[in-house]
Amino acid sequence: MSKTKAVATDLDTPSDLPQEATDKISATLNVLLADTFALYLKTKNFHWHMSGRHFRDYHLMLDEQSEQILGTTDDMAERVRKVGGTTLRSIGQIAKLQTIKDNDESFVPPREMLRELMNDNKHVAAAMRKAHKTVDDLDDAATAGLLENWIDETERRTWFLFEAIRDEGSNAA
Repeated sequence: MSKTKAVATDLDTPSDLPQEATDKISATLNVLLADTFALYLKTKNFHWHMSGRHFRDYHLMLDEQSEQILGTTDDMAERVRKVGGTTLRSIGQIAKLQTIKDNDESFVPPREMLRELMNDNKHVAAAMRKAHKTVDDLDDAATAGLLENWIDETERRTWFLFEAIRDEGSNAA
């Protein structure tokens, strides 16, 4: 059964992957991309609104983490294009696909910020592992390799946030 591509002719990137694989890979990566943008913005939000005695350390850590998170977005989107799919086009599309919950609170205590980001990073790592299985099943070694690096980066962020939470807890008065 042949499917009609939903990609405009001018954007139809040649790929040896079957259309069904392209569709699954694109859908999987676009959800990850939406979550990555949501995690980026939440990390920047908490970076901008950090307060307290560890302000400088946490502010700098979250700035570094947000840069790393944003740095993966182009690779994710370009991978979707390389396999012949299309990727996100708007904030509205991100909002429809994201599974990371926004935080619009006027104040979030530092420890809660760190815990929320740690849990969001754990959520993203789990989604990446699930995506890895999907692309493995579709014989897409290149996407699997990228996911392995992104999982490692996400686990590192989770670890740093965990250690900062432990530090915050042990220093609490």
